[in-house]
This record gives sequence, C-alpha cells and structure tokens, in this order.
Amino acid sequence: MEPVIQRSFDDLGTPLVDVTFCVVDLETTGTSARTAQITEIGAVKVRGGVEQGRFQTLVDPQTAIPPFITVLTGITQAMVVRAPKIDEALPAFLEFCGDAVIVGHNVRFDLSFLDAAARRLGYPRLPNRWVDTAALARRLVRREVRNLKLGTLAAHFRSPVSPAHRALDDALATMHVLHALLERAGSIGVTALEDLLQLPRARGSASYEKIRLARTLPRRPGVYLFRDRAGDVIYVGKAKNLRTRVQAYFYGDGRRSIQNLLRELHSVEHRVCAGELEAAVTELRLIGAHRPRHNRRSRPPKANHFVTLTAERFPRLSVTRTLHRGAPFVLGPFRSRRAADLVVAALWDATPVRRCTGRPGSRDGLCAPAQLGVALCPCDGSLDDSEYLRAIDPIIAALDDPAPLLGLLEQKMVAHASRRRFEEAAWIRDRHRALARALERRRAWQAMTAAGRLELESIDGERVVVEAGRLLAAWRADEPTPLIPAVEPIDPTPVPPTVVVAEEADLIWRWICAGRVRLLDAASPLAVPRRRIPQLPMAS
Repeated sequence: MEPVIQRSFDDLGTPLVDVTFCVVDLETTGTSARTAQITEIGAVKVRGGVEQGRFQTLVDPQTAIPPFITVLTGITQAMVVRAPKIDEALPAFLEFCGDAVIVGHNVRFDLSFLDAAARRLGYPRLPNRWVDTAALARRLVRREVRNLKLGTLAAHFRSPVSPAHRALDDALATMHVLHALLERAGSIGVTALEDLLQLPRARGSASYEKIRLARTLPRRPGVYLFRDRAGDVIYVGKAKNLRTRVQAYFYGDGRRSIQNLLRELHSVEHRVCAGELEAAVTELRLIGAHRPRHNRRSRPPKANHFVTLTAERFPRLSVTRTLHRGAPFVLGPFRSRRAADLVVAALWDATPVRRCTGRPGSRDGLCAPAQLGVALCPCDGSLDDSEYLRAIDPIIAALDDPAPLLGLLEQKMVAHASRRRFEEAAWIRDRHRALARALERRRAWQAMTAAGRLELESIDGERVVVEAGRLLAAWRADEPTPLIPAVEPIDPTPVPPTVVVAEEADLIWRWICAGRVRLLDAASPLAVPRRRIPQLPMAS
C-alpha cells in the first residue's frame, strides 16, 4: 500500500522560530502564593530571536515588605506606595502576554502567584503553555555547570544582562538563557514547540541522543519501523502522530524491553497513512511480513487452528490446522492450540457431544466421560444415531442463534458460584467468553464477505474501500481518490482462512462498529443476524 504524500509543513509541528515567547519574572514578599504578594512584574516578549516588547511595573502589595526582601531585591515600601495595585497591574500584564508561551526560570513559582492573583480577581487560571528554563537546562547542560541557578546559567552563556533580583533584569537574563538552550535543543532535533514542551520529561539514558532520528517524522497518522544496524526491521508500531509517538520512547520509559529496543535501534522508517484504520492494517501486514523480534505478542503464529466437527457417523469436535470448507460447523482461526481448546471445552460443557475417538462398537464399555454422565459415547455400539444427532444440533444451531448454548454455560457458571465453587465458575466464564468471541468474529466475517465491496468514511475524514474483509485502498476525503485495484473473486469461506486475514477483518469490523463511520456504497447489504450474541456482564 503506497504511503499518502505529506501535504504541508504544518505536519511537522509549530516551528520554534514562529513561536512568541513571553519571558516573565516576579518579585514577591515571600515564597508562598497563599500568604505572600507580588511586588514587581517584569516581562519581555520575543519571537524568532527578536525582541517584540517589554513590560515592567512595581506592584503595591498592600502589605508590609519584609526587611530581608528589601535587602534581597532593593524594593522598599516607599517605592511601591504609589505603584498600581494587582487589580490594575495583572490585567495589563495579561493583555501584554496574550496567548504567548510563558517562559520563566523555575516558572512554576511565578505561575503560582499569577494564578493566585487571577483567582482573587475573578479571572480563570492562565491557559498559556509554559517552558521552564531550569528544567531545560537540567536536560541539556547539567554536566557543564556547577548548579542550575539563573545567575550561573547567565554567566555560562555570557548573557549581557546579569540577574539582580529585579523582575525585568531577571526576565532579560532568562531570555538570553532561553535562546542558548534552544540552540542546544536544536542540535538534537528539537525544532518545534511540541518537542520543546516534551523535552524536560525525558530521563537520561544511553540511547537518548537517538531522539534525533524522529526529527524528520511528520505529525500524521502512520506506521513506523525501527531498524537495527544491519537494516533488519526489529519493531513495527502505529501512531496517530508519528513524531510524538516515536519521541515518547525516549521520555522515561524504563522497561527493560524498551531499553533493549532502543539500544539496537539504528534508523527509523515511516509510512504516512490516511487515518487510524489504514495505520492499524498496515502495522498488522508489516509485522506479518517482517516478523520483527521485538513484536513478540503481535507476530502471527506459525500455524492456524480451527475448531470443527468431524465427518464421521458420530461427529466429534476436533482442532485442526486445515480449514475444511464443507464442515457443518467451524470456528476460528485461533492463534494457538490453547485458545482453540478453550472453545472446545466450552462446547463440551454445554452439550453431551462425544469426547472419545474410538470406532463405534470397538469396546465393551463406555468411555470415562460417558461414565461420568457428561458425554455420549458410541464405543459400545449402543448409541442411537438419531439420539446423537439431537445432541449435535445445538452446536450447529449456535452459528445462527447462540443464545441457548451460551445460556447453558451461564447457568452452569451461576450454579458453581452459588455453591462457592468459584474456581470452576471462573473456568466456565472464560470458556463462555472465548466461545462468544469466536462466534462474534465468524458473524462479522460472514457479514463483510456477503456485502462484497464497501466504501466507508470516518468522521475524521478517512475513506476506505474494503472487500471480503480486506482493506483495498485508503485516502483522505480532501485528497484525490486513488486507483482502486480490481480483485479476483475468491471462494467464500465460513471463517477467515488464516489468523492474519482474521485479525485484519477484525480490525475493520471494530472500526465499522465504533459508531464513527458512515457507509457510502456497498455491493450488497451489510447486515448481521437479528439475534445478538449474549455477553457476560462485567464484574462490578
């Protein structure tokens, strides 16, 4: 499937050169926003490295300024006695700041005072995004400086303005520190605002410098492939936002499996997709094609398993690796023999279908399950054909109306629980859910194959063409319709022929049933039987 061409540079995020920053610093009467007040506000607005304006005002705190604050800042009571009060100064600052990204050194301190003042005056909390230069410095230059104080960083980066515990001077020094840190961040691929906001969250690791591999990824839905030094695909994943998702691997995931993955990572390849469905299907197909060693849970199994009724005089349930198209009953395919056996156990619990494999009349007595009264047995030759077929009928009927069969399992589960046999009740519960899920998947498969070619559109603008449970094409509603390939007709099968086909069909069906899709065209009606498949209630 060809990737959708990237449409604009906006997909790369908001370039830092286009971001307006408002660098702010406050002087206060104390350290707690609950009890202390603002005495001075200083701010400088900058965009693309060019200063846009300055804001500076003293503020009358309407309370005494402690002597140690006067010694620290040089702001005396006499200096603020004629200064505007906060109810005048704050609206002026908010107008100056606008929707700019607020920057400060330990900016949470300044924001706590601004938010407290805003609440007292009946304003909402400041909605602006913010950047903390102290947190950026900890990420980028911690090993180069003795500490992360503003004065130390300003000296390290040779700021022309030295911080002096006065709001505007400190804001100007912070601005110079910010520009130096942005230059450092750009060297590791952080060139957009979204990346800068995430950067302080990253923990140190030996593989962190590989975050540069994500710098060219678009902010579009798609699939990413991690390759090792030999060029082999070691992991495949999908994402709504490719760049954000890949960068997230470097933001503090301490799991050993992730660290091992990053240690082997050498390059990142991506494929842009039209939307969520195409990304999910492309991921599934690429995992099947490459079988990456780090996609342990998602790799397709080496064999398919089906549950079917054998073609014998007295049919029995059997797990096979081959799909028998003419069998009266078949479910699957299942990822493992264990999953298939769980469905067989559910059918054994609900019906007296035979469990033995002997030829009719081959022994004198009944098999063990028959002796326990849980199954019929033709081994001694006494079982009547019509009597046995009546035991088989509920299994075959469950393909159209599964409620009676699943109802028997639920009754058994409740009976075990009422006798405080909770472990046995849990077994029945798991078997009920496995059988219900298998029947649901078969029903969905048959609905899609009967409908033929479908064209659908999601509310997000993704348009797709689906046929026989397979995705043929996907594109955006505002893009040209691609050439949709002609597909050779295939013989219908009661269930998907392989696990890979089944999982793709299941992805498509769940996407359709999510309620965010409309049907544009269909070769035949898309419909499922009226009788719903009963589901067990979730535990409260």
